[in-house]
Amino acid sequence: MAALLDQINDAMKDAMRAKAKDRLGTIRLVTAAVKQHLVDNRVDDIDDATLLAILDKMVKQRRESIKAFNDAGRTELADKEQAEIDVLTEFLPQPLSDEEIAQLIDKAVESTGAETMRDMGKVMGVLKPKLQGRADMGAVSGKIKAKLG
Repeated sequence: MAALLDQINDAMKDAMRAKAKDRLGTIRLVTAAVKQHLVDNRVDDIDDATLLAILDKMVKQRRESIKAFNDAGRTELADKEQAEIDVLTEFLPQPLSDEEIAQLIDKAVESTGAETMRDMGKVMGVLKPKLQGRADMGAVSGKIKAKLG
């Protein structure tokens, strides 16, 4: 069982005790996503890397929703989504700085011998496990394109 999943379960129990409805609802969304992953992939257990990917996806979905709600003038819904992001990010590792990301990109390009855009998949394959949950992969992809382009 993943240590991160234990942390999420403990946070759910704490939210129940504190009667924090909104926080509890968000944590229950995480546990539901984990159970859905287990059923979809027919596995009995989940590791931290997979759980980080699930959390990362949930944060990304909420960011997209915030943009849509703000464009539609529904700030109360955008605020609710932001509150969910705040809870979800508690379980994600600290984000990397732009300099740290640039260093990791340089190392990945060097280690894979990437020279052109055709080698981008190799670089992303090396970087994704290191950056999962710690950086916006879309922005990282743009930086890699700029470096290889």
